[in-house]
Amino acid sequence: MSLEGDCTSSTPSKWEALNVAARRGWELVLQPFLAERERWPLWLPVLCGIGIAVYFASAVEIGLPALIIAFLAVVSLAFGLRKNTNALIPLMVVGALLAGFGAASIRSQIVAAPLLERPLSMALVSGLVAHVEPLEQDGARVILERLSFENRTLQSVPQRIRLRLPPKSPTIVPGDRIRLYASLMPPTGPVIPGGFDFARQAWFQKLGAIGYGMGQVEILDGTDADVDAGFVDGLAKSIARLRLHITKRIQTELPGDSGAVASALITGGERAISKPLLEAYRDSGLAHLLSVSGLHMSLVAGLVFVGLRALLALIGPLALNYPIKKWTAVGAALATLFYLFLSGAFVPTQRSFLMTGIVLLGVVLDRQAISMRLVAWAALAILLTQPESLTGASFQMSFAAVLALVAVYEIAQAPVSDWRRQKGGWWRGVILYVALLALSSLVASFATAPFSAHHFNRFNPYGLASNMLAVPLSGMLVMPAALASVLLMPLGLERLALIPMGWGVDMINAIAYETASWPGAGLAVPSFSPSGFAALVGGGLWLLLMRKAWRYLGVLGICFGISTAIFARLPDLLVDGGNGLAAIRLEDGRVLMTPGKQEPITRQAWQRYLAIDGEAEVIADGAAGGRVRCDSLGCRLSLKDVALALTYRPEALPEDCASADLLLAPFSLPKGACQRPTVIDRRQGLGKGPHAIWLEQGKILRIETVKEKRGHHPWAPEKRKRTKPDEEYPETKNAPERQDLEMDAESFAKPNR
Repeated sequence: MSLEGDCTSSTPSKWEALNVAARRGWELVLQPFLAERERWPLWLPVLCGIGIAVYFASAVEIGLPALIIAFLAVVSLAFGLRKNTNALIPLMVVGALLAGFGAASIRSQIVAAPLLERPLSMALVSGLVAHVEPLEQDGARVILERLSFENRTLQSVPQRIRLRLPPKSPTIVPGDRIRLYASLMPPTGPVIPGGFDFARQAWFQKLGAIGYGMGQVEILDGTDADVDAGFVDGLAKSIARLRLHITKRIQTELPGDSGAVASALITGGERAISKPLLEAYRDSGLAHLLSVSGLHMSLVAGLVFVGLRALLALIGPLALNYPIKKWTAVGAALATLFYLFLSGAFVPTQRSFLMTGIVLLGVVLDRQAISMRLVAWAALAILLTQPESLTGASFQMSFAAVLALVAVYEIAQAPVSDWRRQKGGWWRGVILYVALLALSSLVASFATAPFSAHHFNRFNPYGLASNMLAVPLSGMLVMPAALASVLLMPLGLERLALIPMGWGVDMINAIAYETASWPGAGLAVPSFSPSGFAALVGGGLWLLLMRKAWRYLGVLGICFGISTAIFARLPDLLVDGGNGLAAIRLEDGRVLMTPGKQEPITRQAWQRYLAIDGEAEVIADGAAGGRVRCDSLGCRLSLKDVALALTYRPEALPEDCASADLLLAPFSLPKGACQRPTVIDRRQGLGKGPHAIWLEQGKILRIETVKEKRGHHPWAPEKRKRTKPDEEYPETKNAPERQDLEMDAESFAKPNR
């Protein structure tokens, strides 16, 4: 009896001890978080961002009713347990995650619009021009809406399409209604498993098809559609026409790349810039100067603020009796609002406008506005209204730079103020300006470099040097002249400001070309792994958002993320069976690619993903030091003791099926035709999209496909459909390649959009 009594009495004490230990452990973990209570709001956009990322990475769509029920349940629990800190904090975290997930889900349903079901050739399309974007060499690209297909019957007509107009088309402005023949296809998906998804971007822009026009463009009568459009649509088209008009005025005074860059800084269109100059800007680390973002918005606000305040200060009664500083802050805010719409209101511009507006509001309210909370609220506003922007390089790089700069500002504010208060000559101001310029360029370069490497597979080692030279030119000559040109344009005197602006632009262009020519500029690097990228971002956020000593734990996450890129194991093969394209990465890092010039966008993306400079070697007989053997029926190669066969014609199947471990074919094999090898043919390519394959000695380690990475979302159809000319229009068989569709995928183009 005594033993039994001892057992029963000791059992509760053990559980009680475990409970006490668990409670103390939780309190130890919770204590540092409680010490950083004032920084908690900064993590709200981070948690919402994680929820958004989970939505886009999820394999399936979760119904909106289930999300609403889950969110309301969490809110109810949090309200009921509001006095229990131990329970409230996890519930707040879950609620923020659900809010982000739900925002992305709701947004994807709000923008839902019909997609083109299959490719079309020689479709006679008429539509209202909603947007015109000038391209290099007098070309143009338009977005059409209110569409009518006159020689096709479609079950669902896309709401908007994007077309590259034929050469020598007439001048077209937003609000025109045009008709032309066009070749169209649905927006295309990733060319690499886990890569940039243009179809997803198009979905959130309500683009149901992309393509190119053919023949003559006819401008229809009665084109002013603003009469039957709503106020918002009419205003948007008026702004678009104004942007196009200003762009043409600029490029008339400044032809060539000077005018293209100048118009990019004022009206936000970069497509007219020549490709060599764009590459030079990217490789030199100056690409951010082409995007209307924080630098440009703050310069415009500062110039208007200083100029307007100086003018008002000349009026004695106003300066002595009224708060002209607050008045000028309001004037600067209105100027930045105009600049926002004039430049196209891209994501970096929206973010910059929000932050600049809050800073100016702080001036009006006599509050200090430059703070982490300002950045957090701006990020939260964009994430909840445009959750798709989270996946874009522009959002990530913009906020990485701003977070890093504000974090440094919080640390350096007191020392800089002390330096300014000290007496000294003019040289102290010069030293301070140069030091702050160097520091800001260094901080922004370090903050954005990982994102540039991840999204564009490029590292710019000379970014600090090029920015030290180009940013002062932009701030002291180019942007003041740009502002003056817009003010003088109604008087027809814009030439007085555009000429000196062109001088500054030409000098910056020369800096870009020079630094891009240095050895190692635009170094090709592999992307981070998903876990490595998450660790790097999380570590950076932890380092910047926390204040106590444990903030430096974030360095561990950054180091782990960088190591995943340094020691990344790239796939040994990339295969797009639907297009008959393959890339083979040899043991020494060289890359072989199937011959031909088809699918240039895929080829370029693969070369960047595999971190190779220059052109890949062609798969041909004798390639790779004689390891590749080819004939008219196909090619063979042994890679890591895996027998690889590229079968070009069905006649080679009996032999290749018997000897190969992995068989790649640009045609669909009959079911059961090959029993021994793993087969990736046209049917697999159309059904699952491009494949990435990893090999290990004598075996296939793993295979990833675009389909499994994309999941089931509205923008991801179950099966790809290839472009085939309609039988009644056989002459379209020689239509342009897919590069003429001007996909302009964000990951292939500018890092600042």
